[in-house]
Amino acid sequence: MVPASLFTLYALLGAASFLGGSMRMTVSLCVIMVEITNNLKLLPLIMLVLLISKAVGDAFNEGLYEEQARLRGIPLLESRPKYEMRKMQAKEACGNQKVVYFPRVIKVADVVSSLKSNNHNGFPVIDHTRSGETLVIGLVLRSHLLVLLQSKVDFQHSPLPCDTGGGSLPIRHNFSEFVKPASSKGISIHDIHLGPDDLEMYIDLAPFVNRSPYIVPEDMSLTKGLYVPSEEMIPFAQVYNLFRQLGLRHIFVVPRASRVIGMITRKDLLIEETEDPATVELQSTSVRDRLHNRRHGTRNGEVETPLLNGLLAQ
Repeated sequence: MVPASLFTLYALLGAASFLGGSMRMTVSLCVIMVEITNNLKLLPLIMLVLLISKAVGDAFNEGLYEEQARLRGIPLLESRPKYEMRKMQAKEACGNQKVVYFPRVIKVADVVSSLKSNNHNGFPVIDHTRSGETLVIGLVLRSHLLVLLQSKVDFQHSPLPCDTGGGSLPIRHNFSEFVKPASSKGISIHDIHLGPDDLEMYIDLAPFVNRSPYIVPEDMSLTKGLYVPSEEMIPFAQVYNLFRQLGLRHIFVVPRASRVIGMITRKDLLIEETEDPATVELQSTSVRDRLHNRRHGTRNGEVETPLLNGLLAQ
């Protein structure tokens, strides 16, 4: 006669293998099973069935969560990129799609037309220098544009920037207006009704852009490859890892810059406490200043210029 304890053991191992094969969890599921049974003697058997169930499941398809994300159309990146992507560059991922961008001061009718004609959730905002050079000043989100169109308080008649006088701009919005409720999809462009006079007005997008978007050069590799042929000078890139590790939604791809304005090392990001609590000083700057004072008056008095020369955060 089969002991009743064996039926309990078979049921436990069957449940563990079922969860391991469907969810593909190993370590966390093993800990959960051991905590439930409070029997460390079952740990080797649980580990064995979890490894077998995961290996068999991986041979057929992806896990339950990955399959659900694929069926729902969620752009979930895998932990490792495809092998074909190891030799691709950022500009190749962009393809031949036309970049939809906004000038700093744009007509309301153009904003409405762009939002209706595409489904992008972020748009680069550009401006022009006095020499005519195009400059990317930041990223504006679709949700923020919809708030501006709905409120109408930032509409202006002039096509010129609103901060030409050099003063700070008044804040006409609350922070809560730019936060989308978790229980709804937010407002849509079709929910906003503007009159003919509103469409002829302008918006200065500069106060509402993210001035520090992630930007990569066009020749940056898409993946962080483990092997790179010597004859192909492909950089160990981070585009794929930026999306995976930082949870980004947009990255700008720009031509490689030809002028270096500085270099930042790890030490330049260390902050040193000072006596004045209102002043925060970068440690690299203060350390190098002390070295300069210590060597002052000697024949070898010249020291290295700080990488972030004169950069103080007040």
